[in-house]
Amino acid sequence: MDISLSEDQRAIHDSVSKICARFGDDYWTECDQTPRFPDEFHKAMAEAGWLGITMPEELGGAGLGVTEAAIMMHAVTSGGGGFSAASTIHINLFGPHAIVVHGTAEQKARWLTPLIKGEQKACFGVTEPNAGLDTTSIETFARRTNDGYIVKGRKIWTTTAQEADKILILARTVPKAECKRPTDGMTLFYTDLDRTKVEVRRIAKMGRNAVDSNTVFIDDLFVPDEDRVGEEGRGFRYLLDSLNPERILVGIEAVGLGRDALRRASAYARDRNVFGRPIGQNQGIQHPLAESWAALESAYWMCLRAAWLYDNKQPCGAEANAAKFLGARAAFDAATRAVMTHGGMGYAREYQVERLFRESVVTRIAPVSEQLILSFIAENVLDLPKSY
Repeated sequence: MDISLSEDQRAIHDSVSKICARFGDDYWTECDQTPRFPDEFHKAMAEAGWLGITMPEELGGAGLGVTEAAIMMHAVTSGGGGFSAASTIHINLFGPHAIVVHGTAEQKARWLTPLIKGEQKACFGVTEPNAGLDTTSIETFARRTNDGYIVKGRKIWTTTAQEADKILILARTVPKAECKRPTDGMTLFYTDLDRTKVEVRRIAKMGRNAVDSNTVFIDDLFVPDEDRVGEEGRGFRYLLDSLNPERILVGIEAVGLGRDALRRASAYARDRNVFGRPIGQNQGIQHPLAESWAALESAYWMCLRAAWLYDNKQPCGAEANAAKFLGARAAFDAATRAVMTHGGMGYAREYQVERLFRESVVTRIAPVSEQLILSFIAENVLDLPKSY
């Protein structure tokens, strides 16, 4: 059993880390506080070819797996940009996966090529105010016409909708009450974000302000037949192709953020002298940081195990969910301890740990709650009765 990164995988980490090193603390503070989208970072990653790491080679992508994408995203978040940096490019890695698997050759060329080149940005319209994580209860509806669909509804927590050219929409084409199963009757579309028919309202939030989150109001948006992904009514099943990779990536992105927070805390503990000695000499400082190292290390390898299972077409639902759970918890604890290690200065923007702490919170909430993860594992691994 060889538990190590290959030479090529280490090269991915090193190359991405060099790009991230060009964007220092001042850059990410400015993006967060303005707030504004990190266009320069997005452009740099596109020019280096990293936006297409999981995309087909014939379209200009690298054709690599979720494992390599996870290694890349760990380098991104551990390089100082935190979840702001990750969210700048995250949608490129998991969002279009349903298109990669179920799209036609024409659709892949038309939709994926501009994403790979960084010429277009996309957003992901699935979550709704009245449905939350109960995706089968979405109310956005796509009504059939002669040559397409008219879509009406509302989405929430739609990332990068302020910047996006395209939107991936999950909508009902058959009312839930008329379906044999709750997961039936939903259809997936990838289409132009026509702002004459779509209103995008930015949500003011705690952290990751460089990358916008929005409520999206869709009012009679026309979607042509050629912008439907796969068969009508099978959209929920297609969406599942993106869920496990998303959990893996969020988990390892959280680990990277946590490791950056831990690095900053350890450096401060070595340099900060109180009562004639560095505070890092005190076990009250040492032990919590050492515990965070152990938790982050464990979460990192769970993320890579889940990614390996996915890439090798083996069941990975429990592992992907556990990776997200462990990574988020470890990141939150590390960021919290980093703030506490800095004492009063941990509350100041200067040392960046307050930004990392604010960003770490979202990893525990999105894209799935800790409670649903634990319920999934209890039911599917421990064979306990379903609780909801």
